[in-house]
Amino acid sequence: MRSGFVVVVGRPNVGKSTLINLMVGTKVSITSTKPNTTRHRILGVLHDTAADAQVVFVDTPGIHRPRTTLGDRLNETATGALSDVDVIMAVVDATATVGPGDRTVLARSVHEVRRAEAEVAPTLVVVVNKIDRAPKGRLLERLAEAKETVDALDRDLPVEYFPVSARTGDGVEELAAHLVASLSEGPPFFPDDVVTDTPEALWVAELVREQLLAHAREELPHAISCRVTEWEWPYIRVEIIVERESQKAIVIGKGGEVLKQVGSAVRGSLPEGAYLDLHVKVERHWQNREEMLDRLGY
Repeated sequence: MRSGFVVVVGRPNVGKSTLINLMVGTKVSITSTKPNTTRHRILGVLHDTAADAQVVFVDTPGIHRPRTTLGDRLNETATGALSDVDVIMAVVDATATVGPGDRTVLARSVHEVRRAEAEVAPTLVVVVNKIDRAPKGRLLERLAEAKETVDALDRDLPVEYFPVSARTGDGVEELAAHLVASLSEGPPFFPDDVVTDTPEALWVAELVREQLLAHAREELPHAISCRVTEWEWPYIRVEIIVERESQKAIVIGKGGEVLKQVGSAVRGSLPEGAYLDLHVKVERHWQNREEMLDRLGY
């Protein structure tokens, strides 16, 4: 069989997690329209029985210009994942011009390919996502911009380009086939019934954060973090961290309405009988406090 690791990188909001969820066939990463939704390195495992292959996707935080210590750590997580993989899949957005953030991602990807020794160098694939939202002419512009950026860095580097839609699935089958063909023969890394290595507690905390991103106001996403502090099935206590009292009020909502909606939505993804206990705690400036970031696992 064929097996290997594919790291997926890009600036925030290009659809990395949505694409991985689609290719794996189940939800392994939370998604949101808010920037920097993904904060941890998440593995998603594609078991392609028809091709006798196992593709291990590595989802990463969006590479961005950091404004906090948390942002620095997220970038380190993303760039650190570029080494020791078989394929680097750089994702750009078909609906937006290839800008400085995309060029940074492509430059880091090209650098990693060139840095590796020839016999272990990863291959580079550039994916232009969200083609369902871009007119054909604009899609061609994005493909040309991406190619010009890569060629300016290394014209001799072999690179494949794939236009896809993670929302509709257009082009994803061709992309998956190419990724499988890019892998070497080798044993599987995970059993057939494993689709992610994410611990259950982290997964529940991330589900809570996903629902908070959907229900809370625009100013909150970067200020929210969640962690499971107690797990004695069926009781699960989740602590929601914010930076200010005003944010705590928003997260709770009038009469506790926001927390009720979040809890109800998350319980729908948990086994029957789960008791989810949500608590909101203020930790001022937690995004810039090293000890808090360590405690929260960033």
